Order: sequence, then C-alpha cells, then structure tokens
Amino acid sequence: MAPFRKLYLLLALCLALLSVTAQAQTGQDLALAREYYSKGEYQKAEALFEKLVEDKRYFAATYPDYLKTLLALRNYKAAEKLVKRTIKQNPGNYNYEVDLGLVFQAAGDKAAAEKHFNKIISQTTPESAIAIASAFIQNELYDQAEQTYLRSRELSKDPLEHNRPLIALYTYRRKNEALVPEVLNLLQENETEIGYVQNMLQNSLRDEKALDALEKELIMRVQQQPDKLAYSELLIWLYIQRLDFYAALMQARAVDKRTRSGGSRVMELGNISAKNKDYKSAIEAFEYIVNEYPEGPFYLVARQRLINAREEQVQNTFPVDREKIRALIADYDALLTEVGRSAATAEVLQHMANLYAFYLDDKAKAIELLQEAIAMPRANANLVAESKLTLGDIYLLKGEPWEATLLYSQVEKSHKDTPVGYEAKLRNARLSYFKGDFELAQAHLDILKLATSREIANDAMDLSLLITDNTGLDTSTTAMEEYAAIELLVFQNKMQEALTQLDAMLQKYPGHSLTDEIYFQKAAIQERMGNFTEAIASLQKIAGNPQYDILSDDALFRMAYIYEENLKDPVKAQQLYNDLLVKHQGSIFVAEARKRFRKLRGDSVN
Repeated sequence: MAPFRKLYLLLALCLALLSVTAQAQTGQDLALAREYYSKGEYQKAEALFEKLVEDKRYFAATYPDYLKTLLALRNYKAAEKLVKRTIKQNPGNYNYEVDLGLVFQAAGDKAAAEKHFNKIISQTTPESAIAIASAFIQNELYDQAEQTYLRSRELSKDPLEHNRPLIALYTYRRKNEALVPEVLNLLQENETEIGYVQNMLQNSLRDEKALDALEKELIMRVQQQPDKLAYSELLIWLYIQRLDFYAALMQARAVDKRTRSGGSRVMELGNISAKNKDYKSAIEAFEYIVNEYPEGPFYLVARQRLINAREEQVQNTFPVDREKIRALIADYDALLTEVGRSAATAEVLQHMANLYAFYLDDKAKAIELLQEAIAMPRANANLVAESKLTLGDIYLLKGEPWEATLLYSQVEKSHKDTPVGYEAKLRNARLSYFKGDFELAQAHLDILKLATSREIANDAMDLSLLITDNTGLDTSTTAMEEYAAIELLVFQNKMQEALTQLDAMLQKYPGHSLTDEIYFQKAAIQERMGNFTEAIASLQKIAGNPQYDILSDDALFRMAYIYEENLKDPVKAQQLYNDLLVKHQGSIFVAEARKRFRKLRGDSVN
C-alpha cells in the first residue's frame, strides 16, 4: 500500500502544479490580450479573448473586454452571437440584455436597438425594475432607466415608487420640469424629507426659468394646502436662495400667525435680512416680534436689533440725516430706561458711542459710553473686546494713532486666534496702511488671509491686493502713500479735504494704476455727500474704460443702485443691472443685480 500511496500523492502534486501553471498562463494571456487592446492591436487581442472566453472560470473577466474588441473591429455579427449566447446561459441578467441593444446601436441599427430596449422595459415588474434601471444607468441610457422606473410605478399603482432614484436621475440630468413635481410629491407624503428636498433642488435649480417654475408650483400648493407647512418652509427657503428676503418674511410671518410658534422663524429671517443689508425686511421682522411677542424669549434681542437695523439703514442712506441719528440715540436711551443698564445691554452703549463719535462729532461722550461698557460687571468678553476696538477707532478719529494701536493690540493678545482677535489684527494692518508702512501692513494681512472668518479673510485679501498692485512694479511708493493718507481722511469724515486731494492725485499721477481706485473712492465720497450725479460721473470713468476691468462690475452695480434708489430712474437702473448680468457673469453682485432687475421689470408669479 505504501508504494501505491506515494505514487498517488506524486500524481496529485503533478496535477496541482499543472493546474497552477495553466492558471498562471491564462492570467498572462488575459493581461496580454488587454495590453493588445489598449494599444489598438485588436486582431491580436481578439485571437486571445476568443480562446479565453471559453474558460468558464475567466468568462466574467474576459467577456466585457472581448465584446469591446469585437465592436472595435466592427465585427457586429460575432458580437451579437457572443451576447445572445451569453444571455441564453445567464437568463435574467439584464446587463447582458442591455449589451445586445448596445451591439445593435454600434452597428448603426438604431431601430433595432430601440425596439430591443423597449422590449426590456416592457418586461419590467416592480421586483425587477431596480435591476433593469441599474443596467441602463451603467451604460448611460438614462431615458430608458427613467422609463423603467415609471413603468414599474404604473404597474404598482404607487405614485411614490422609485421616487428617490427618479429624483437623483432628474437632478443629475437637470430635468427640472420633471424634478419639481417629483420632489414636491415626496414632501406631500413625508414633510420630514424637506432637508433632502432642499439639497436636491439646490444641486439642480440654477437658472431663473426653473426657479420660476418651482415658485409657481409652490405658491399653488401652499394656497391649496395651507396646513402643509413643508410647502411654506420650502417656499421660504426658495426666496432666501433668490435673496428675496421680503417675500421670505411675508411667508414666514403668515406661517407664524397660523401656528403661533413664538416667532423663531421670523427672528431668523430678520437676522438674515440684516446681514444681507436688506434693512426694510429686517426692520419689519423685528417689529413683528416686538409687537406679537412682548413676553416672548426673543423680545429683548428683537427690540435691540430693531434699532440696530434702523441704525444701519440711516447710516447707508446718503446723505446721512443727523436728526435721524439723534432719534436713534433716543431710541437706544429709551431701551436702556426700559430694561436697565446691565451686561445684557452693554452692546447698546457701543452702538450709541459709534453714533456720537462718527455722526455727531461728540467724541468725549462716545469715549465715556465705551468706558462704561468695558467696565460693565459680567459683560461678555467678546463685547468688551469689540468696545475696545470701537474705542481705538475713536482715538484714530481724534488723530491719536498710538492710543488706537495700543487698544487694537490688547484685543489681539487677549483674543488670539478668534474672530475678534483677527478683527483687531485687521485694524492694526489698516492703521499701518494709513501710515504708509506697507511692509508691516502686509505682514499682518498675510496671516489674516488664512483667517477662519471669510469676511475678514476677504477684507485682508482686498487690502493686500491694493498694496501689491500699486507698489510691486514701482520702486516709488509715494502715490500709494498719498492714497492711503486720503483713506484716513475719509475714515475721519474729512470728506471735502479727501476729495480735493483725490483730484490733485489725478492731476499729479495721470494713468497711474491707482486711477480706478481714485475714481471709485471719489464716487463713494460724492454718494455719501448726496452728490449723486457727480458720483455717477466718477463711476462712469471706470465702467466706460476697459482698462479698469477689476472694478468695472463694482462701478456698474453702484451706478445702477444710485439710479434706482437715489435718482429714481428705474429704466436706467434696469439697463445697468442687465449690463452687469451680461458682461460680468462671475461677479459677486450677480444675485443681487438679478433680484433688483426682476423687481424693476415687474416680474411676478401668478
């Protein structure tokens, strides 16, 4: 028995070695065939694949490459034969069924391909729909995938079947007319899906026509089903996307009146409106909270932010009305009388100080108020720091830069690596810039470009570019130093003196790289002084000169705004907004310009 057993083991070992060798050879052949295919040597690849495809162990790995090779050789008969044989051997595998249609398509027989794809779709059942649609999608046959899902839905009589796959498909293909009812039907069934719906719409709806269609459909559904709050929430979201904060507020207010939910949504919209400088909407939002919920948790904050929004509105309505400034101070005083002077209202003191210093030229009163805020027991540390920054600004206003930088540096040190600390560093950089110390300013700005706050990083980048663009190619920084000194005059409200010096610079440095900045600064001063026609003339120097492409969109938007808000010429404003939309499609002003253009054109959804 022993010799026989040894012989048996030896034979088994030999067979195993032969099998391993054969597998290794097959693997090498497969790699070689693929290499031939990649090099375009299709005849050589076909000869190897034809043998390899017969080996069941390697069929799955060989079949796709063999089919591609036959199609590359335009050997459509052999390709058709291969696929049909494969379908027969693998019934129910829809990937192979789709391959047959692709062979007909490659052969130029579109009718046969369409007929075959329709045959596959007609065989759809609710159970097989996902497999069939996936096979179509893998081959980028999206229309057929859509038809498969809809066929299954029809058979199941379930209007929401395959809802998410269809939403994903419509989103990917930007089929907005189909997407809108699909996502709204999902919301109709399950209001908790609103986050998912918003994400899908945000990824897909990019053009005005699609947004208009969604708005129209939503308004209709809100009117038909006012208790379906998800529709109202989605409509609010849509208005915010379009920067139409007033329309969003009207909708939020209507929802709050129905639900008496405490005004949180309205409060949020007030904050969003204020941040986006839509003061009218912010004021209405905060007034609603104050009037509707005098005992509510948002009352005190809303009361304060209402005055803040009015303050912003007054400060940005030129020329600034000093009587309205005094009225704002009276409002703040009334608030302090009502709720008391405490850590919770220390911010009010900061706002009052700003108004006294920059608009009523009462720096002593401003300093007194800020020192009170800084010394307030249990005051928020960030608020104290912000009060110190405002106090630094007032010392700069007084012409005492050393006192200013001392305060800025204190906040930098106490609030390192925080937004308030970065703001302090930015003010120090600005102070160095005003003094003409561009190297020190750039040292601060290089750090701030990486700040976590986008606004601070953008401000730092803007100032850094202004310095580098106007000092880098010129060994003399004299012009830049003069311009920076003028910017300090503007900060100190010495407007006429600043204008005179800007005009002198235009005469002294004709064609200098600062010319567009000079005209833009002139326009800003003229606008603040209420000289709107002169501001337009200065802006036209930029918008009408192709050399000034960096500021041309800024100039166009500002001109349009002045025509709309100050000169009350809606026709001219509409034309300029349209010019911006056409000429500067990548501008940061596009969304606001489009909103204003639509409003002036009288767009509305019926």
